[in-house]
Amino acid sequence: MARLTVNNQAMEFRLEPDTPLLWALRDAANLTGTKYGCGTGECGACMVIVDGQAMPSCTLSLGEAEGRSVTTIEGLSPDRSHPVQQALVVEQAIQCGFCTPGLVMNAAALLARTADPTEQDIAAALTNICRCGVYPRLVRAVQRAGRILRREEPGVPLPTPATATTPGL
Repeated sequence: MARLTVNNQAMEFRLEPDTPLLWALRDAANLTGTKYGCGTGECGACMVIVDGQAMPSCTLSLGEAEGRSVTTIEGLSPDRSHPVQQALVVEQAIQCGFCTPGLVMNAAALLARTADPTEQDIAAALTNICRCGVYPRLVRAVQRAGRILRREEPGVPLPTPATATTPGL
């Protein structure tokens, strides 16, 4: 039985310790914003923040997550007010939306480390695969989110989750 904190709530999982965290989150905790992409940790669709670091949840076992703090897209900002989420919408850096939760989590972890990342910092940190190719807009969105965090630019109110149409945003 693994005990960890997920989105600031203590959780206990009665699953095998070698179960990927991804499946514990999706199947046992019903947190389906974290997506399954490649299963090898390379695509970034399953990215979550573990103890402040972006990590692929498909390669992190439940046993390895024991005692740690995990933040999923649902816990990052339930009202979708995180600057990364706002900036992705403003910069129109979302297409199909499948990779969006992983991109948001990776960008949020980057901005928690540095609120003024260079284009090189962003490219190095956001290795997520986006089949729609939003990379130039994604760089602009992360830079804008940094400006929002630094209070150089106001945030943008987004539609409430009940009216929004992009899953996981």
